[in-house]
Amino acid sequence: MLSGTGVALITPFKKDLSIDFNALANIIDHVIDGGVEYLVALGTTGEAPTLSKEEKKKIYQFVTQQAAGRVPCVAGIGGNHTAEIAEILSSFKLKGYEAILSVSPYYNKPNQEGIYNHYKHLSKASRLPLILYNVPGRTGSNMTAATTLRIAKECKNIVAIKEASGNSEQFMDILASKPKGFEVISGDDNLTLPFLSMGMCGVISVIANAYPKQFSTLVRLGLNGNYSEARLLHYHLYAMMKSLFMDGSPGGVKYVMSKMKLCSNVVRPPLATVGKDAMLALDKAMATIK
Repeated sequence: MLSGTGVALITPFKKDLSIDFNALANIIDHVIDGGVEYLVALGTTGEAPTLSKEEKKKIYQFVTQQAAGRVPCVAGIGGNHTAEIAEILSSFKLKGYEAILSVSPYYNKPNQEGIYNHYKHLSKASRLPLILYNVPGRTGSNMTAATTLRIAKECKNIVAIKEASGNSEQFMDILASKPKGFEVISGDDNLTLPFLSMGMCGVISVIANAYPKQFSTLVRLGLNGNYSEARLLHYHLYAMMKSLFMDGSPGGVKYVMSKMKLCSNVVRPPLATVGKDAMLALDKAMATIK
């Protein structure tokens, strides 16, 4: 199920900062109709740190209800309090979800042994397969290839990693030595095509919120080895992929989606909407995409 394009769903908000479930329903239909292979509820793009426990519960339920079995769903559940996350995993209502995406602990900056022990504890607590998530630009610490491989070999229900370190040598070290059945997923839209050629199985994407058809087609072409056509789509989307992160994410993709009438251009504090320079870049990139 992890092959192809997963979309890290945004959480749309109304102007009063409440969750816009009507917009979320439309977005889920938009990305499924656009051909994505699976949905990720409350990944980084979903602004999970700004949501209450009750709001998170409502979103988890809503995503699977709206998906209605059309595509698999993954739940984002992570944090820097190991025992608390383990408790959430052990009691998580499983209906409609196939796996859990869990980010490496942030702020605490654990060493590699601490990261290993964190995931070993979560592995024992979770009744669903786990996907590691390494994003050092957000967490403040990198999970090395050696730690990833150690976890993959010792924790049988940890089945994949979303790698967003941008370090191609690290990716290749994992891909060269990973155990059978353990997958590597791109966490960077603009690097996905070259990473597919190295052996990654797909991507968990931001841009696919706005452009699911174009981006999922690119990924499928790459997975099928049709790099000449995939390359054309890559460069067709390249300016957008860069511009989405000019002034923070998910602010960039929410601005684009507001122009598409899919959601309001609203993020919750401490995030702020993108500035004028980013808007100009995004408007320019939008004008080139068919």
